[in-house]
Amino acid sequence: MWKYEVQQKEFNIGGVKIGGLPGERPVGLVGSIFYHKHRIVRDAKKGEFDREEAERLIKLQEEFSDKTGNPCMLDVIGSTPEALSRYLDFTAGVTDVPLLLDGNTASIRIRTLDFIKDWGLSDRIVYNSLIPEFKREELDKIKEAGIKSIILLAFYTKDFTSQGRIKAVRELLAKTLEVGMEKHLVDTCVLDIPTLGIGCRVIFELKNELGLPIGSGAHNAIGTWKGLKTKMGKQAKKPSMAAASVLMAAAGADFILYGPIDEANYIFPTIAMVDVAYGELSMEEGKRLSPNHPIFKIA
Repeated sequence: MWKYEVQQKEFNIGGVKIGGLPGERPVGLVGSIFYHKHRIVRDAKKGEFDREEAERLIKLQEEFSDKTGNPCMLDVIGSTPEALSRYLDFTAGVTDVPLLLDGNTASIRIRTLDFIKDWGLSDRIVYNSLIPEFKREELDKIKEAGIKSIILLAFYTKDFTSQGRIKAVRELLAKTLEVGMEKHLVDTCVLDIPTLGIGCRVIFELKNELGLPIGSGAHNAIGTWKGLKTKMGKQAKKPSMAAASVLMAAAGADFILYGPIDEANYIFPTIAMVDVAYGELSMEEGKRLSPNHPIFKIA
């Protein structure tokens, strides 16, 4: 069913494989933790939090990853270098999955990079993310930290169309290859409901042109939907969150930043369902799937 003009790349990041052909490989799922107003955070500046609850949420995501066969990663967000460093130190100690280094600003991420090399975490870190307007210092610091995995954000301020996003990725890819970045993931930059459609188109176009693992933060579309609760009611939020991620998976996404890690218990089964549906098509075409594929795990 899925035909691309170039071979699809699969990257091993900290023991987790991301990328390949839809149906043959399960979608990687990334939960966010310590985000703005996350209930487990007690002091966002100092990085103080409920350690017991944080570990419970991380283990819950891993539990559903094991149940479904969908690999998982952790998007670690911080609003200060001190906080982000503490969060990364904690998460690295309680889980073996790859960690997305996700500061609220470039300066926060840059200052946090100083800790990464000393901790020996470089092979597990995915830098999240780089935009076309980045400053050279940021890229130099990423290189100095020994990080080889990076997310390229398809955000082009001069052109918000699908073609603008594709142009942004081409420019970022060329610049990051120059400094030795090896594992490129692409975030198609979903901002609202209309850009869900653009994101889906960009997934196909970039996989077809570059063969890189492509995904998105589909949950952003729901977070910016102002009339969701007022017009549709609170009960509409979770189904909408699931539907946004399903749309990305159905479009061929290799990974999905599904939003708060608290939502893992319903996002993982939902995406696994898509993987099973496409996995059956792959088997009809004579493909042999891994024993860990959702098609063998969720029944």
